Amino acid sequence: MHAVRERCVWTQQIDHRALVPYLVEESAELIDAVEAGDRGDLREELGDLLWQVLFHAEIASRDAADPFDIDDVARGLTEKMVRRHPHVFGDAVATTPDEVLVHWNAAKAAEKSSRTSVLDGVSERMPSLALAHKLLGKAQAAGTAVEVGEASPASEAELGEALLALVVRARDEGWDAERALRERLRSLTADIRAAENS
Repeated sequence: MHAVRERCVWTQQIDHRALVPYLVEESAELIDAVEAGDRGDLREELGDLLWQVLFHAEIASRDAADPFDIDDVARGLTEKMVRRHPHVFGDAVATTPDEVLVHWNAAKAAEKSSRTSVLDGVSERMPSLALAHKLLGKAQAAGTAVEVGEASPASEAELGEALLALVVRARDEGWDAERALRERLRSLTADIRAAENS
């Protein structure tokens, strides 16, 4: 990566922001490979995503005000994973996935003690369905009731059909399904913040 940054004129002019579309694309291609179950594609797409990490770290290493490199990134990740796995690297005990999650969440809460809302750290740039899933968990944590219309798919496949049917209806009506969900999530976010402040 260092050699490419030094010698490739295209790479030299790229910054963190300009790399974002490539990061999104490579992440999507990795998801495709995982869901398709193609081991060759999985290996290739993991490499492409790793290249993005190396690329960002190389750019960061040249920052005049606050430089860091891939070794700093790896060291920080190692320290965080050790802290978040006290049942592996310490004396804590976890015999079930739920117990592991308790340790993980306790360590994360200690690390992020300056956060004042369950919404702190939740990216609004997540895809809307993924964001909806995340916000519903945050709403539950904040004690916010979420009222929605009745839906009754009996399986994940039926859920897919129901979601597609809603998108078909939106298209037929000239509605933007993505925007509609984003707007509803903004109101849910406001409800969560209001519940936290009451």
